[in-house]
Amino acid sequence: MANDTSSDSDNEIIGARVKLFRHEKPIHQLLGGGKVADMLLWRDRNLSAALLGGMTVIWFLFEIVEYNFVTLLCHISITTMLVLFIWSTVADILKWKPPQIPDIILQESFFHELASILHRRFNQLLPMLLHISCGIDLPIFLLNIVSLYILSVIGSYFSFVNLLYIGFLFVHTLPIVYERYEEEINNWVSDMIIVLRKNYRSFNKNYLNKIPRGPVQAKKSQ
Repeated sequence: MANDTSSDSDNEIIGARVKLFRHEKPIHQLLGGGKVADMLLWRDRNLSAALLGGMTVIWFLFEIVEYNFVTLLCHISITTMLVLFIWSTVADILKWKPPQIPDIILQESFFHELASILHRRFNQLLPMLLHISCGIDLPIFLLNIVSLYILSVIGSYFSFVNLLYIGFLFVHTLPIVYERYEEEINNWVSDMIIVLRKNYRSFNKNYLNKIPRGPVQAKKSQ
């Protein structure tokens, strides 16, 4: 009888296939469905490549060359102003067309989309973390504790700029990887969660349930 119960619980665990992100919509819509989603999913390859190259240059200047932020900002501003001044002067002398400076360089919609995605993701992430912290699903709780501890150890070996750049690389590459290999990733995550739950049930059966507990019911009845 006990074997039947054990096999039923194992079948229940195996049958509980999960998705990494519980959604029915395409990941493009989950990321906002706008220019930010196109950039993260490399739909606009030129923009995505330019952003990756720009962030790499910034990381190189701060981390390798060890530029100070104020110094770098001033040098970029000086270079831009000198280039525009020389261009305008030469264009005025040679009767060329002067540089055309647009009124709006970055569209307001871009920042609205980015802020909307961050707001929506934080509102999804924080309740999920609070729910996990209640200990309802102990394997997931332990997995998150171990993951955060590993992240804290990794953070002690890298500078803040390196962590930001690594985080940017993850954000810039993981969405397109997940979109292309969604089924394989979901299966791998499901298998990992199944193994964790099996090990937890075995640990609970062999060790936790054998811990003597006081007669709680008897005290309450008295």
